[in-house]
Amino acid sequence: MKLTIRSFDLPLKHTFTIAYDSRDIQPTLIVELQHGEHKGYGEATSNPYYGFTIESMTDALENIREQIESAELTSTEAFWAKMQPLLVDNPFALCALDMAANDLFGKIHGKPLYQMWGLNADSTPLTDYTIGIDTIENMVKKLKECPWPIYKIKLGTPNDVAIVKELRKHTDAVFRVDANCAWGVEETIENSRQLKPLGVEFIEQPMKADDMEGMKKVYEQSVLPLIADESCITEQDVAKCHGHFHGVNIKLVKCGGLTPARRMIAEAKSLGMKVMVGCMTESSIGISAIAQLLPLLDYVDMDGALLLREDIAKGVTIEYGKVSYSELNGTGTTLLG
Repeated sequence: MKLTIRSFDLPLKHTFTIAYDSRDIQPTLIVELQHGEHKGYGEATSNPYYGFTIESMTDALENIREQIESAELTSTEAFWAKMQPLLVDNPFALCALDMAANDLFGKIHGKPLYQMWGLNADSTPLTDYTIGIDTIENMVKKLKECPWPIYKIKLGTPNDVAIVKELRKHTDAVFRVDANCAWGVEETIENSRQLKPLGVEFIEQPMKADDMEGMKKVYEQSVLPLIADESCITEQDVAKCHGHFHGVNIKLVKCGGLTPARRMIAEAKSLGMKVMVGCMTESSIGISAIAQLLPLLDYVDMDGALLLREDIAKGVTIEYGKVSYSELNGTGTTLLG
């Protein structure tokens, strides 16, 4: 295989703000693996919260270029198992590599990835559309700009309930709220009581990622389901979240790619938990990889490419929450230009 590494700055339509970060441009790393005429693509965006940069991901992959290019792609699971010890300290780089290997594997075998996994995509969940933190006026404007059946509303301000009340005046859509670790125990419990009548479906990561004792109390008293995000990073975290959250939001970059994500989905389901996969403002390359998992999911947050002013790739398309698969095999992606 031949390894090619590229980086891009993805321009956002609007400044994207959550409880602990704000950005206008999202740097991203694209990994290409080529075997013969086939090219597979993977992606990982940089993230200051987790400490992974384009430079650190690039260096990690360049350091094992020889091992990557000499590896046999007999199965994606075997490839991941060989690469994971070499990239144990950089799951973002591992994700981009694993995603590219999965895409390449599907293209070599002439099938979309979900079909290779034996999945039926006739009925899949709709993706939400994210409204980042802003003034209430601007959040309403963003909501009206993009009519959608499900919105994820980023919270973590002194006016969180007021924000949701005002947004509710302008749409009948389902709301999901994500506090990104910003709330406390009593605040979360009280907010759940006020948000439920406003048509909120669930609360994502209300409290600090390591406050599992606090989450136990919230889990017992919240009137809304609770979904873990920052508290669920690796495969080992799924079991830890059981009894503290009603479900988990799996991010491919955090766990190291599609291969471990599939195992996390299976474990969460075995524990009776809801399963969501979320994005990290990727281009259509990362979003199309998430799409392969749709038949396994209860919820999905894969609006990353929709938040971009300009995409760098083509793959799955999304219209009013509904995902349509590409005609290409693998994850169905290719770079533009």
